[in-house]
Amino acid sequence: MTSESVRAPGRVAVVTGAARGIGAATARRLATAGHAVAVVDLDESNCHTTVQAILDAGGRAMAVGADVSDEKQVESAVERIAEELGSPGILVNNAGVLRDNLVFKMSQADWDTVLAVHLRGAFLMSRAVQRHMTKAGWGRIVNLSSSSALGNRGQANYAAAKAGLQGFTKTLAIELGPFGVTVNAVAPGFIATDMTAATAERMGLSFEEFQESCAAQIPVRRVGTASDVAEAIAFFCGQGAGFVSGQVLYVAGGPLS
Repeated sequence: MTSESVRAPGRVAVVTGAARGIGAATARRLATAGHAVAVVDLDESNCHTTVQAILDAGGRAMAVGADVSDEKQVESAVERIAEELGSPGILVNNAGVLRDNLVFKMSQADWDTVLAVHLRGAFLMSRAVQRHMTKAGWGRIVNLSSSSALGNRGQANYAAAKAGLQGFTKTLAIELGPFGVTVNAVAPGFIATDMTAATAERMGLSFEEFQESCAAQIPVRRVGTASDVAEAIAFFCGQGAGFVSGQVLYVAGGPLS
């Protein structure tokens, strides 16, 4: 009998950037699977809506404020989660920001901020949480990449960060696999969130117009939702995904190349 087969399905999951959007949907989805969820975001007060939704549904959750690009804050947050909720067995690195611009207009600060939150944040969170996972002999890490990793005009910083996360994912899968930890990435295409609404505003379009334009180019003829992404993440976090590691799953309504 394997160690995985004798473990209860309920784990402690940590989801970053979980105050809204994909992160909030993922936190709620993991809670429905029986996991206790640490809802992490830059401002702890912004996490309470997600936490309350989980509590109202009969789940367990806590709000944690932390800047994932700050080493001390990450270490403190993970230590607090372990003490108050339990040893983390699942990590979803979802926290992210946009600082879109054409490269000749992009400031160094805009480049550094995006790389710090997406890449350094995923590194720091993974490094802190993997200690608990390797000790337990079981773990799931899911990193949020993007279809922009394949290149997207005006997003040199974001595309570089998301492509970097794919390499990070595959390397962690190799390093942590012997300890019972799988590492995968989900790469969404167009998802209707506050971030994409902000993109539409910068382009001078209504969000409805922007979604219609994008949907016309997607094979399934609709844009994605946060729940679409949360379902893919939940699969990678499940007991049944123990032989799936180092993979990048595009959740984009069609094939990408």
